[in-house]
Amino acid sequence: MRVCILLIFLFTTFTFQAQVSTDQQLAQYYYSNGDFEKALPYCQQVFQKENSKFTFLRYYTCLLKTKKEREAEKILKKQIDFDSYTVDYPVMLGEFYETHDEPKAAIKIYQRLIEENAMSSVKVLEVYKAFKEKGKIELSLQMLEKGRKNLGNTYPLNLQFADVYLLLGQHQKMINEYLELLENNKDFEEQVQTALAQRIDFTQITNPIADLLKEELIDRSQSRSSDLIYAEMLQWFFTQRKQFSLALTQAQAIDKRENSSGSRVFELANVFTQNKDYFLARKGYNYVLNYGKEKGFHFMCENALLHTYFLEVTEQRNLDKDTLQNIILKYKGAIQRLGKSRNTLTILKELAQIQGLFTNQVDEAIQLLKESMTIPGLSVIQVSEIKMLLADFYVLKNEIWEASLLYMQIDNDYKFETIGFEAKFKNARIFYYDGDFQFAQSQLDILKQSTSKLIANDALKLSLLITDNYGLDSNYTAMHQFAQADLLLEQHQYKPAFLLYDSILTAFPYHGLADEILLRKAQAFQQQGNWIEAINYLDKLLKSYAEDILADDALFQLGDIYENHLGDKEKAIEQYKKIIFQYKGSLFVVEARKRLRLLRGDKLDLEDQM
Repeated sequence: MRVCILLIFLFTTFTFQAQVSTDQQLAQYYYSNGDFEKALPYCQQVFQKENSKFTFLRYYTCLLKTKKEREAEKILKKQIDFDSYTVDYPVMLGEFYETHDEPKAAIKIYQRLIEENAMSSVKVLEVYKAFKEKGKIELSLQMLEKGRKNLGNTYPLNLQFADVYLLLGQHQKMINEYLELLENNKDFEEQVQTALAQRIDFTQITNPIADLLKEELIDRSQSRSSDLIYAEMLQWFFTQRKQFSLALTQAQAIDKRENSSGSRVFELANVFTQNKDYFLARKGYNYVLNYGKEKGFHFMCENALLHTYFLEVTEQRNLDKDTLQNIILKYKGAIQRLGKSRNTLTILKELAQIQGLFTNQVDEAIQLLKESMTIPGLSVIQVSEIKMLLADFYVLKNEIWEASLLYMQIDNDYKFETIGFEAKFKNARIFYYDGDFQFAQSQLDILKQSTSKLIANDALKLSLLITDNYGLDSNYTAMHQFAQADLLLEQHQYKPAFLLYDSILTAFPYHGLADEILLRKAQAFQQQGNWIEAINYLDKLLKSYAEDILADDALFQLGDIYENHLGDKEKAIEQYKKIIFQYKGSLFVVEARKRLRLLRGDKLDLEDQM
């Protein structure tokens, strides 16, 4: 008997659950397709079995869509009685009366809602949010005003008031709310700054809201000079507006008042470095260095100050000899003061790169790197990084097999790490330069699967170069000459490299390397910081080979030149757009889209940030 009862119970339960599932599926199907007549009975059945906000809203919507207004009003009132804690339902009832020409009834509901919920901060926020989501901004403001009157200072509603004033276009009141919040609680400084940055476009040359904020900050910093928060906000404001000189002056004034030994100025100088204002960055770092060696930021400032020179050299690439020599003297002076140690390794490596790559002092750079490798206490990875630079300089000196030996050592030590992949790629190029294309290709095939996207892309490009052009002429002469010219280019021997490239075009005028040669010449001028000539060659490539494999590469290089070297934002955007819309299969699409969004000031999603 018990078994029979159990079986009946299980069968009934299963049948009930199956029926509920079927009703939900049919309700979902008809509702999603906008067939509210057919959806109504199923939504009603589901709601009767499960009274949730989701099931109610679907049932209520179906009633309205099928012109059953009074039935909708009736079940909405019942739902308010059933769930008196959800403020959305009374707001919906008020909306119902508004749409049915009963404004007085709607107003009565809204006012009662405000009155009954003004004593609880949680309820104030719920009602405020419900009104705001329905676009009833004036009612949101009334709720906040009533809440502030009753709650006093027990709960700050400044952020909510600021949002409402923004929606009402009352920008002065919005700004006042943010600043009043800061005056009462300085812990909100970062939150207020984030909110203001989201609501004010600081990149606009003229922005009335930004002007209002500036005026208010200046007034408050002068009238309430004992309160540093407004001086700090002014520094932040000038930084957002990229008025870096004013920001630095403000930071120095605050630093003196706080006796903070330059920490604030140091952080601001780092911001200047990130924004490539190296002159002001150095001014900030020097200010901190004047505090003396005993202060904690002194050593970091030494490194950061020199790094601005390194960045300037590597980005401009065309500084005159006297300027470069002065920079080298600054590095040497710092090394003499600080010594050669693990802590100064970055300085040593930067000096070696300036000497080897920009002043033709390769022997001095190699000697400096060899000495650096003997510094006690270096980690294995630090030694490998020095080896990599040393190998690069051996290539410059045409000692390519010495370089190959070092690349292989790094590859063997770090087979599954980025530095190992980089070394394997550079070693593959050694064999490519030497004309051993098959071995180079075998190494590149491995690297195409690399977890390092940059290395994998470089390997793919060199692999395609070899595959597409090796053997196009009967004696392989063109490809061998091209590889030799690439080596000369790597060694900064631009004239002989160009002669060799041109000889290929003369001997093989219809060879597939013609577009590669234009790209190589553009890269040569980029290495020398001659951006205009580089653009000329990239334009030639795009004019003659717009349908070929290198067109997207040329567009990306053009975009990079305009963005990072010539400061022409509009032309950079133009190049990145062409990649996205005309070369959708390009390896550069993702990066081009990211740069485009940054240039336009769009908010990056998580994928872009990664």
